[in-house]
Amino acid sequence: MRIFVGLDLDDGIRERIARFIAEVSGLAPDVRWVTAESLHITLKFIGEKPDTLVDQAKEHLAAISGPGFEVSFRGCGFFPAAKSARVFWIGIEAGPALGKLVAGIENALTGIGVPKETRAFSPHLTLARSGSGAPSRRKIDKPNQRFAALQRKLAQLPTPDFGTMAAREFFLYRSQLSNQGSRYTKLARFELLSNRE
Repeated sequence: MRIFVGLDLDDGIRERIARFIAEVSGLAPDVRWVTAESLHITLKFIGEKPDTLVDQAKEHLAAISGPGFEVSFRGCGFFPAAKSARVFWIGIEAGPALGKLVAGIENALTGIGVPKETRAFSPHLTLARSGSGAPSRRKIDKPNQRFAALQRKLAQLPTPDFGTMAAREFFLYRSQLSNQGSRYTKLARFELLSNRE
């Protein structure tokens, strides 16, 4: 089973991003746009694992405690660079609580043999991909024009702001790949502490 840990989006944020995608996707018709229903913030990609390890992951993730926090969705950009863009993303601002949650997830999963991520966590929300593979910088990143019209349009617009939501829970997801794109199913929910205490 292919699994990962992530945050879901509030309906209002999801709707605003869906409208934005509908407005700009025609400027980059040769890339793969995500569907609004599949939007999420990946906190830890685990990969293909047997069912027994999935059950262990649920147990270890359930032991994580941390406060809820605010997440703002603002700005956008391209990985690995504008001239050789392969991924179009929305920026995420969340303060130190998000980083602490990610560190807690990393630590919890090492207990079942999932290696820690070697790259620093860079919170973002992927909206579109050009080609396949991870968005990290490759030795040969050739310039491409797939996002050029979108980049020109974005340069004329104010910085997009999709709002702020309260993150009060995170999830273990299953990812199923198909010709129509990835489908995500929530396998387990983990609650974060209320800030009212």
